[in-house]
Amino acid sequence: MFRQVKRKTAGRRNFEDVSSSSSGDKKGGADLISQLNNIYQSRLTFYDIPPLEEITLEEFENWSIDRLKLLIEIESYGARSKSIKDIEVALRPLLLKYLPMNGNSSDGKINPTLYQERKKDHYSHFILRLVFCRSEELRKKFIKNEGILFRIRYNLLTPKEQEDFLMSNSHRLHWKFISQEEKLANFDQLYNASNLIIKNHLLQEGIGSEITNEQVKQHIKFKENFIKLPFEKVTNLINSRSIFLKGGYAYIPTSLQLNLIVTEFQDNLNTILLRTFQTLPRLEEDDRILPLLNNLGLNFSNIQYDTNNFGSDDTNDINAQSIQTPEILQHYPLCARILQKQLSFNSHLKYGGRQQLGLFLKGIGLNVDEALKFWSQQFLKKINQEKFNKEYKYNIRHNYGLEGARINYKPWDCATILAKAKPSKDEYHGCPYRDLSVNNLISNLNELGIEDQHQINEIMDDVDKRDYSIACTRVFELTHQKELKASSGAVAESMHINHPNLYFDRSRQLERSMEKKKEISV
Repeated sequence: MFRQVKRKTAGRRNFEDVSSSSSGDKKGGADLISQLNNIYQSRLTFYDIPPLEEITLEEFENWSIDRLKLLIEIESYGARSKSIKDIEVALRPLLLKYLPMNGNSSDGKINPTLYQERKKDHYSHFILRLVFCRSEELRKKFIKNEGILFRIRYNLLTPKEQEDFLMSNSHRLHWKFISQEEKLANFDQLYNASNLIIKNHLLQEGIGSEITNEQVKQHIKFKENFIKLPFEKVTNLINSRSIFLKGGYAYIPTSLQLNLIVTEFQDNLNTILLRTFQTLPRLEEDDRILPLLNNLGLNFSNIQYDTNNFGSDDTNDINAQSIQTPEILQHYPLCARILQKQLSFNSHLKYGGRQQLGLFLKGIGLNVDEALKFWSQQFLKKINQEKFNKEYKYNIRHNYGLEGARINYKPWDCATILAKAKPSKDEYHGCPYRDLSVNNLISNLNELGIEDQHQINEIMDDVDKRDYSIACTRVFELTHQKELKASSGAVAESMHINHPNLYFDRSRQLERSMEKKKEISV
């Protein structure tokens, strides 16, 4: 996909030429590298310094995709009106999986593993700037989701790390921590101004179900860190009368500090994205990374489910008979349900439907022998064996890589399904959230057990916005509420549905998790 050799291009920095640069240039480069090492001292950064080292094209692609998976999850949870706290809980295992950021060792040194983790975070952010700077809509999504990621990461820092981060960025934030003496000198005013804010913050953090005024006072006196900054920086807080003002300075409690930091981060990112867009034409000369950037931008919500894991779970119960039983059908996404239903009713599916359902069944673990048995059982209700063998058997074997070019075809993801032509008369392939009429879609949702009008309205709102994968994800959550509440860890992680087989796999994982818990309790 990408050219493997380096090219010397006018206006492009060639890293192999560094050795021939002047001593002054070397000194400047050394200063930048020193700055880079300094920002890697913290797990959190404003991404002020651009990347300086070369990376491979494989790293370029993999790092950007891993970060994009996190942003997709944030986007999906936000679209489903999840709170920041819910997003943080859901995102923690994904951060460990895709973009780990461990704390410094006790001596404060950065070992090679920590350096590589922070380098991946640093580079992946800058790569995605190239992807998301290209339109107003993409910039807004990137700024919003990166802001939420920044907020979550700040909350994962230790109090000491938070204070060090704020101190190292005091030049841009224009604030400073007040001393214990200054806090006690203004204690009554600080308490009166911030009492409700601090109490609500403590309740959100789960520190007791009820918090008395005396507890708030003790918290302010011994634990709360206030900062002060010029009042014109926080006019919105002044209007709400939620902070203490004195001598032209506003005194801000911890619970409000993060909002200010995130706002500063997002404002800075917005400015930088506009500058990046202006310099983007320089990339037009590089045919190695441009296709990748275009693909990442087009597939923001459709990063493909890892199809290497298809059939990796226990699939001994997947055969021509079992896939027609309620025990297996209950795990099907709506698109596969409709195809299976129409196949049973008509004893036939046209080519698009056969391909979509056939590859889905392959993905859930149906082997080629059982697939031939399943399709023949359905079709032989209307045609004879000879016609089936002549017109359909080859195609089924072809999907399994046993005929023709012997390509082992993968099940269609949501992006592939949506890219296909919409179904015509007597065709049932495609995405039901896009292709079904409103009444027909609601009828199918009722059959899934979703009858609450408010829940249906939320799904239809996603459909109206053309957020079809988010609508499917919302349906998954509504039909698996009990299992999701009881589950934890890897089973519940990464719930954004962007592949029919991901829907099936998640559903079965949740069911098996519940069964194991029942066995343990017995």
